[in-house]
Amino acid sequence: AHWFTHNDATGLTPRQVPIPGMHAKWLNSSRSLILDLTGLDSLGLLPEHPPRIHFTYLDPDHRAAGGRAHDSATVGDHFTPAYQPQVVVISENKDTAIHFPPVKGGIAVEGDGFGGKTAAAFPWLTNAPRLYYWGDIDPHGFEILNGWRADGVPVTSMLMDRATYDTYEPYGTNTDKKNQPLGPTDPKPLAHLTSEERAVYELIVCDHHTRHRRVEQERIPLHIARRSVT
Repeated sequence: AHWFTHNDATGLTPRQVPIPGMHAKWLNSSRSLILDLTGLDSLGLLPEHPPRIHFTYLDPDHRAAGGRAHDSATVGDHFTPAYQPQVVVISENKDTAIHFPPVKGGIAVEGDGFGGKTAAAFPWLTNAPRLYYWGDIDPHGFEILNGWRADGVPVTSMLMDRATYDTYEPYGTNTDKKNQPLGPTDPKPLAHLTSEERAVYELIVCDHHTRHRRVEQERIPLHIARRSVT
């Protein structure tokens, strides 16, 4: 608080402010506290950069003609993709989006690191005739799926059904992304899940479930994923 009342942070991002003894990310989570302590209305910092999406063009004709493979779009920019996609796959995992097999008129969007509100800002994405979300079969994956729909992105889930779970469950795990144990938990409302999705979600969180509670999407071969969208 003392630093901000005696120094000028104008033109700096939160991570550039030179506060002795504090790591670069500290101010991002402490800004409201600093405002309360100093009585200031603003810290004069640069605004956060606008959110963006990263995606991969899957159309084989586009790629064969020398079109770029990877692209990004920033909210607020005037941007149109190289072609209006007929198929969009939003993938929870970055690698599965980048390496998704060729699909005529397809685009694979990296879902990791941004929410549905960002994707909802791009009509070319939300208006795709076939719009899919592919995530892990675990509690977090269904919560993310629910959140995309709540944010206005009308996705259809792919490879998150009971048949897929039963097929690939032997390759599953009982730890989360941080290697913490996954145990039973009370199911959340998740009002935007279908009844079939809800059944799988409730299965993997229930207390008598003895099989794996998480099947990572990377365990499913990409040619199987391609078959699901064509």
